[in-house]
Amino acid sequence: MARRPTIKDIARQAGVSESAVSFALNDRPGVSQDTRARIRRVAEELGWQPNSAARALSGERSGAVGLVLARPAHTLGVESFFLQLVSGIQEVLSAARTALLFQVVEDIDAECAVYRRWWAERRVDGVLVVDPRMRDPRPALLGQLGLPAVTIGEPETGTEPGPGPESGPGPGPGPESGPGPGPEPGPAVVSSVRADDAGAMAQVLDHLHGLGHRRIVHIAGLPGLAHTVRRMDSLRTEAARRGLGPDQVRSVVTDYSDAEGAAATRRVLAEPGPPTALVYDNDVMAVAGSAVAAELGIPVPGRLSIVAWDDSALCRVTHPRLTALVRDTAGFGRLAAEELLAVLAGGPPGVRISEQPRLEPRESTAPPPAHTES
Repeated sequence: MARRPTIKDIARQAGVSESAVSFALNDRPGVSQDTRARIRRVAEELGWQPNSAARALSGERSGAVGLVLARPAHTLGVESFFLQLVSGIQEVLSAARTALLFQVVEDIDAECAVYRRWWAERRVDGVLVVDPRMRDPRPALLGQLGLPAVTIGEPETGTEPGPGPESGPGPGPGPESGPGPGPEPGPAVVSSVRADDAGAMAQVLDHLHGLGHRRIVHIAGLPGLAHTVRRMDSLRTEAARRGLGPDQVRSVVTDYSDAEGAAATRRVLAEPGPPTALVYDNDVMAVAGSAVAAELGIPVPGRLSIVAWDDSALCRVTHPRLTALVRDTAGFGRLAAEELLAVLAGGPPGVRISEQPRLEPRESTAPPPAHTES
């Protein structure tokens, strides 16, 4: 096994002391510019890299940021959103030579435990927090730890859940208990990157209502997530603005999986006076719903229109191609990573707004049959 080069190796080849190498590689005064340049050139030739564990123990940055997903593992393999999000995050971190430490856990309690462990071990300099919840315990914990963080998709300040949706068979997002015992409170450095879910839902309702649909069901995701609540609240608001009541437009919740998307589709299409339009919270459920409609002999869009919240290759290769909200998910990840790096560099916490999604009408939406919406 090849031996890693050390500061002693660099000092020997550069003809300087080990302390001079330390000063040069850590941007400290005490060596001339020519000596600093020579030391760094030798270090690069030898392939030297700083020991992140040793730097963390000495109080320096670890050179890594963390990302924890508290989602049912079976829902992650087919959902494109997180793959695109991570690709955007990694694009920025790679350019900054910062590592991404990634972990999947079962629930919020396990996620909070990971943050405590990472903080105690000095494994990460900051974290990216996804899937904000209503009454979320994580910002308070991160404030206690003094661990810089950026929440991705944070709700508006003061947002509270509206009336509960219909229950689906899927599990909730896990316990929402507080952070438990920990260190003394420190400075909370929590930035956020936000998406305009309300504006996106308004586009969807504009499109479907304009086509003539009056019975619309939203096949939503996990009920405890802040963005799920925002979308359901926005659906009710936009429906009421158009004179449509909860007996005409409503939400049902799932776990985001294709299985529960298909099951929810079967239930609502079997009801008396079934919906003429379905809005799915991700592409996977929308494709599963389209397959259920085909199995039941319900033509899309002849008798049922379908909209997917997130566009993907799945939406574009399904027949008929699915109308979908197009958004720059990788750009969402880039914004979050840029914000966290800015905070770690000493900048103040802030709020960044992602690009507004746009609805891309395709062959899966059309006016409903005349007799259904009379």
